[in-house]
Amino acid sequence: MASMVSGCVTDFFTYETTKSVVVKSWSVGIINRVVQLLIIAYFVGWVFIHEKAYQVTDTGIESSVMTKVKGFGYHNNRVMDVADYVSPSQGAAVFCIMTKLIVTENQFQGKCAETVSMFNCDTDEDCKKHFGAYLSNGVITGVCLKPSNDSQGMCEIEGWCPTENDSIKSKPMLDVKNFTIFIKNSIRFPLFNITRGNFPSDLTSDQIKNCNYHPVTNPLCPIFRVGDVLSYTKQDVAELAKKGGEIGINIQWKCNLDLDIEKCGPKYSFTRLDAPFEKNAVSKGYNFRFAKYFKTENGTEFRTLHKAFAIRFDIMVTGNAGKFNTIPTLINLVAAFTSVGLGTVLCDVILLNFMKGAEQYKAKKFEEVSEAQIQAILSQSPSSQLSVKPDIKSSCDSGAISLSND
Repeated sequence: MASMVSGCVTDFFTYETTKSVVVKSWSVGIINRVVQLLIIAYFVGWVFIHEKAYQVTDTGIESSVMTKVKGFGYHNNRVMDVADYVSPSQGAAVFCIMTKLIVTENQFQGKCAETVSMFNCDTDEDCKKHFGAYLSNGVITGVCLKPSNDSQGMCEIEGWCPTENDSIKSKPMLDVKNFTIFIKNSIRFPLFNITRGNFPSDLTSDQIKNCNYHPVTNPLCPIFRVGDVLSYTKQDVAELAKKGGEIGINIQWKCNLDLDIEKCGPKYSFTRLDAPFEKNAVSKGYNFRFAKYFKTENGTEFRTLHKAFAIRFDIMVTGNAGKFNTIPTLINLVAAFTSVGLGTVLCDVILLNFMKGAEQYKAKKFEEVSEAQIQAILSQSPSSQLSVKPDIKSSCDSGAISLSND
């Protein structure tokens, strides 16, 4: 037991030093240089040039978006303007352009027959099964209303009457493709205290009235034609106007602050956000309801209910800014120089496991020297240093041992 403890202590208090062995092999040498070249190319090309690892980056972008829609269209024999088809009207980053409306006029509080087919009935018992239903247009009373004894009845509801009938056919407003969306976006990178806007400061009112965004010919124009946006997302205008949908407009800011600040500009991209549900049998498209309330002369309240199918636009702002900084540069330089040594590790693995003469290489690379051996050599020649065995050829490098294929 004592000898085991002594051995563990002796092994713990040992020192390992590197020993250079020069292997003159074309194959191993080529592998070593190729690995080193690949590592250097990776750090130079990807880390420093592409990823700009020499910069400190600010990803906490602060953003403000204001929007304005313009255009006129025909729907249900009426001319629709911005106040009719845009919701909400505040010009926020998320807004809807209504393309189809189902209008139920003159609704009063009372009791009437349901219009949803799932509430068909023959007796009152059929309606009592639907107590607490949330798919109806009102509260189910449990009464079955039948025009005659031989006809199909409908359950009675209490709520706004007459109930909405969304099976009414209505043509969508296809003029939506000619509407325009004006986007005003200001951003700030707080780390560098840099503020930018999404269109040039020297843009005149005449220029902005006549420009339309194009990714190649006019990439900084802040006015977007709805038809163009839908074509960028490869959507059919007629189908989208009929059922509604959600379109995303992404404004991306990627700014290299080591260059001229004027080169820090936005890039726009477009996508359909509800694409995963496009082929679903249920919950296709996008719609919502809203009502306008009125009062009769005697003070009775009534309303006009609108079910709107709309194209919803979500404007999303992302981005980052980078600027040269000494600390990340030094960290990545150290990582690069350290990684170059991986070539030596790989070559050692090959030499120790896969090359002919691996045992000889192990014998030359790993050598144990005890304190007793050092004392014995020094006692023989106190003024000399540890010498290399006669059968080993020393290289020109100090402290290195050379092995050749011979």
